Amino acid sequence: MTHRVVVTGIGTVSPCGLDAESTWNVAIAGASGIGPITRFDASEYTTRIAGEVTGFNPENWVEKKRLREGDRFSHFAIAASEMAINDAGLDPDEEHKKRVGTFIGVGFCGLDILEETARTLFERGPRRVSPYFIPAVIPNLAPGQVSMRWGYKGPSFTTCSACASGSHAIGEAFRWIQRGGVDVAIAGGTEAPVTPLGVAGFTAMRALSKHNEQPEKASRPFDKGRDGFVIAEGAGILVLEEREHAIKRGAKIYAEIIGYGATADAYHLTQPSADGDGGVRAMRLAVEDARLSLADIDYINAHGTATLAGDIIELRAVKALFGPYATEGLSISSTKSIHGHLLGASGGLEAILTILTICRGIMPPTINLDDPIEEAEGLDLVPNQAREKKVRVAMSNSFGFGGTNATLVFKKYE
Repeated sequence: MTHRVVVTGIGTVSPCGLDAESTWNVAIAGASGIGPITRFDASEYTTRIAGEVTGFNPENWVEKKRLREGDRFSHFAIAASEMAINDAGLDPDEEHKKRVGTFIGVGFCGLDILEETARTLFERGPRRVSPYFIPAVIPNLAPGQVSMRWGYKGPSFTTCSACASGSHAIGEAFRWIQRGGVDVAIAGGTEAPVTPLGVAGFTAMRALSKHNEQPEKASRPFDKGRDGFVIAEGAGILVLEEREHAIKRGAKIYAEIIGYGATADAYHLTQPSADGDGGVRAMRLAVEDARLSLADIDYINAHGTATLAGDIIELRAVKALFGPYATEGLSISSTKSIHGHLLGASGGLEAILTILTICRGIMPPTINLDDPIEEAEGLDLVPNQAREKKVRVAMSNSFGFGGTNATLVFKKYE
């Protein structure tokens, strides 16, 4: 028996706000969460901007004495998970906690504590390294911390697949519920890469935008003036639930998740294959999994990072797969233009924005889209201003280094 899966809770911390509602409001206003880096002195960096989560106090979510047990990425995961769990009204008894899983994607590890500990080691010696170092930095302690905090004893693991990590986590949680392995899953992504090493690494790859003087205009997906992505941090967490389980306890339902596709390019360390084959196959698999036709897709939250090659290849992939329908009713936008690129957390945050698009009938825009690339011709990229549209079915794309691709399909709950 295949079980239907619905979304009953959402929670996020992002460069646009400290909860889902404030993040959504910034998105539909077409504003920007990008600004100068304040977490460290970036004056010597060629890129000095990022999507930072401002005003976040981990002590609001984690006991002060336990802060050292986790890095910033884990604190984000705990905060967003608590919001999602409270939003869902989830309160299983001890027996049912064995049927709740935690699946949280992370692209990196705990860079803040990694860098701090490296300095301690080299300056003060190995005896001064904290015993909490390893548990604080390893990626699986994001879902691990969440499972321990609430006593959830179902499967708990991290999907670590670069910028597709969050979407893979949601997709795998979806599969666990579909096949009856768990009744509920806490799923999404978290990331905290805005550190000296994180920014330096991507700068060395020439992957980041250098629009330092106008940070709000730096993230420019599908625009000819794009010069790289804007690194960002945060978390996006969903509560997924078996449909009958949700109905039985009277939960509100945001949407239904109905499709998941995952592929590999098998091509290059960082670049997608020029023909977009991996993205095409991920989207096709997700639509087939949802048992829909391509014409049923109303909206795509694109991966849309504002990299020179990636944007071109994604739009080519959409046109190759959707054919004439790509220009006849399909709308596409990249919310990374607003919140930046949260790397492993992107899939979680963008899934939430996609779900709210379905619920509220408003599509967030692709801001800073002033001079579209040639591949955008004929496509509705929702430029610069949010727009109302009845969205019944929506897709969210996440593509990552190593040629890893994930696509999710959500449907209006009926």
